[in-house]
Amino acid sequence: MIVISNPFAIADEIKIIHSLFEEGLSLLHIRKPDFSEVEMAQFIHQIKLEFRNKLVLQNHYDLAKDFGINRFHFSEKERKQNLNHPARFSKPCRFLSTSTHSIEDFNSLENDFDYAFLSPVFNSISKENYHPKTDLFEALKSRTNHKTKAIALGGIDAENIQKTLENGFDDIALLGTIWKNENPLKQFKSCQKIVHSYFQSQV
Repeated sequence: MIVISNPFAIADEIKIIHSLFEEGLSLLHIRKPDFSEVEMAQFIHQIKLEFRNKLVLQNHYDLAKDFGINRFHFSEKERKQNLNHPARFSKPCRFLSTSTHSIEDFNSLENDFDYAFLSPVFNSISKENYHPKTDLFEALKSRTNHKTKAIALGGIDAENIQKTLENGFDDIALLGTIWKNENPLKQFKSCQKIVHSYFQSQV
């Protein structure tokens, strides 16, 4: 299960992030599009060393070396315009992800990417008027790319996680359901319980 940071600064954010990791959060995407490189460095610096290997940079990639980060996410635009091309981030010591918004786009990904967000699955919680244009559950039936994990994003919450995983997604990413909740940690634990229960039932 992946959590994407709130794009905007919020109260007690670092404290909440630490609590999420302590409860077993696998990966945190740092999505702060308006942060300067200095602001991003200051933000990462506040996160405990023990959790740095679970951070994913979505911009300011040059900071990775200073902080021991080896996970990078590319927007659809970056990927298609060959900005910061993934080839620059040579594997196997790097983990790469990207964003897609159609099954055709997802299927066409090269093997560079460990996983990709496919969105929006449901009406977005964090973005107004951001709705699915196609039924991604139906679209997943046409999946040909099985080397890249398909991560559901967009409107994912405790009410629809089970349905999302049952319909072919490999995992989920949470944003609005965490940061728009008055108790982000409690909400995370509720979602985590559903995910764990689902995967245990598959064993």
